[in-house]
Amino acid sequence: MSLACAILLLGAAAPAAPAEPKRESPPEASVTEQSVVIGGRSFEFKATASATPVKDAKSGEILAEIATLAFTIESPKAEAGKSPASCRPVVFVFNGGPGAGSAWLDLGAVGPWRLPFVNAVPSTPPRLVDNQESWLGFADLVFIDPPGTGYSRLPSKESARKRFLSVDGDVEMLAVVIRRWTVQEHRQACPKYLLGESYGGFRAPKIARLLQEDENIGIDGLILLSPALDFSWIDGRDNPLLDAALLPSLVASRSGAKDRAALAQAEDYARGEYLSDLLRGPQDAAALERIVGRLSTMTGLAPEKLRRLGGHISAADWARESDPSGRTIASSYDGATRGLNPDPARSSSGWADPVLDALRAPLAEAMEQLVVERLKWPIGDANYEILNDRVAGRWDWGQGRRGQESLSDLRRVMALDPHVRVLVAQGLSDLVTPYFGTRLLLDQSAPVGAPDRIVFVALAGGHMFYAEDGSRAALRDAARKMIAGE
Repeated sequence: MSLACAILLLGAAAPAAPAEPKRESPPEASVTEQSVVIGGRSFEFKATASATPVKDAKSGEILAEIATLAFTIESPKAEAGKSPASCRPVVFVFNGGPGAGSAWLDLGAVGPWRLPFVNAVPSTPPRLVDNQESWLGFADLVFIDPPGTGYSRLPSKESARKRFLSVDGDVEMLAVVIRRWTVQEHRQACPKYLLGESYGGFRAPKIARLLQEDENIGIDGLILLSPALDFSWIDGRDNPLLDAALLPSLVASRSGAKDRAALAQAEDYARGEYLSDLLRGPQDAAALERIVGRLSTMTGLAPEKLRRLGGHISAADWARESDPSGRTIASSYDGATRGLNPDPARSSSGWADPVLDALRAPLAEAMEQLVVERLKWPIGDANYEILNDRVAGRWDWGQGRRGQESLSDLRRVMALDPHVRVLVAQGLSDLVTPYFGTRLLLDQSAPVGAPDRIVFVALAGGHMFYAEDGSRAALRDAARKMIAGE
């Protein structure tokens, strides 16, 4: 169902809602000329900060206005008597959450400016530097913030808000925004790519499918960072496969492994003896002792703790148990990074994540300064929503989060268009979407066309592995190679 149809049906069926205060509309688009130095070369580009209205199909009422930042370089004009110059590829970028603003990828990985992430805490000054790993050198970039994230405010109508805060409504809305930008900028003939992180990696195949089948827009490739391709592999319980999928990332968190080669033994054990012994169950004392012995050596956790856990180690277990003193806790987003435990005396507490939560303030401050001061978009006193917990809390998962997956959408997109290519990149010490779990999922899927259409890379770092200089450069090189068709 198209977004227009979905909104029309909602408008017809929803009961009248009480009047709400009129919301202030975002300012007119701001277009500025900018420059950045990448690898000793200066790039002149146009920066456009704007909001795309999403309207009710029946009444024409604006239901939401989606903030976008576009960084574009004009393609060289063709010389007289020659064929028109081809236009630059364009990458549409969105984060995940749900409820995360696009600043994570904009200022962390691919945009023209970067906020250094390593060792960042809430008081870190929001100072931007030219991003030496920016993708601007080989593609135009369009960053999109769904409603409730960045400067995109939630609709005032409850019916529209409910629709947009859902798996299907979110995908439909983003597909419409991408089509509208493409048409308005006359970029239909340009190569187009989707880049999504985490939940954004889940929504990207669904958006690509809608663009192909409903919006008449073809996508050349998808770039999925730390994707949640199947939530049953994240939320599942009492499933030995999930323990096996997580183990190599736990080992990486302890060892500081920089590549998969260093984790080959952990991967072999995870898919072999570990899984076999887990399937025997904790009532098999000999199997449990084998697990305890191996895991104690590989993870450094005490045998008595591993015995108490029955050989199953979750991200929360690692966060709490990997420091015997209890004074620090590990991040689920990067198991190798630790922060102070606010309540060491308790066996568990609702601590803030030392990676994800530490980055909120400096990242939001940096984006606010960029948009208002450098890009001259007078957004007023609006707060940049870097990670909106209210959006996540109200998200409609349909039949349940655990039943959501987008691997089937990815296969359908690839089957319909044999030219579509996919890049999947993950961090080795990510405990939220473990790289080995994604690798196992992809291995269970029959190849659609040529087996090399999906490129998988696992890089040093956690969920936001691009915080690492080497991993950010490797991601850029892999993306450039794919977009160049190499």
